[in-house]
Amino acid sequence: MSTPSPTPAAAALTELFLEIFRLNGVLLGEGDRLVGDIGLTSARWQVMGAAALSPMPLPVAAIARNMGLTRQAVQRVANDLEQAGFVRFASNPHHQRAKLMVLTASGTAAHRAAIARQVPWANRTAAGLDPRRIRAAKIMLRMIAHRIDDNAHAKPQPREQRK
Repeated sequence: MSTPSPTPAAAALTELFLEIFRLNGVLLGEGDRLVGDIGLTSARWQVMGAAALSPMPLPVAAIARNMGLTRQAVQRVANDLEQAGFVRFASNPHHQRAKLMVLTASGTAAHRAAIARQVPWANRTAAGLDPRRIRAAKIMLRMIAHRIDDNAHAKPQPREQRK
């Protein structure tokens, strides 16, 4: 049986994915460098940021869904944040077991400090880049994410119909 050849679009998409993986590693390293001395890691900052940017407190499962991560991975980070005193868990009137993640005063201060560092870093990184192209890249990445999500939830075809 021969290996199928990728279409030109699939080959380009694979190259894009590899570049995204590399970028993710760079971003995680930079995030750790930016906020390490305030008790955060990139993972903690991401989860804390998702909670901080939400207009209302959310349970871990909702934060995980919004971030495209597993509930278990976000729960581990949320537990670390709670141990560090950056978040607390509050009762949820809609679900007895799914506690709401709420930033503490210390968490709010750490998040503000992280953003105060991120903005100048982002300004330096964006210098000379075209904002329209950045927004177009964001739209393309969101479209790809939706396609992947749609494909993951699509019903598999019966064996006879596959070719």
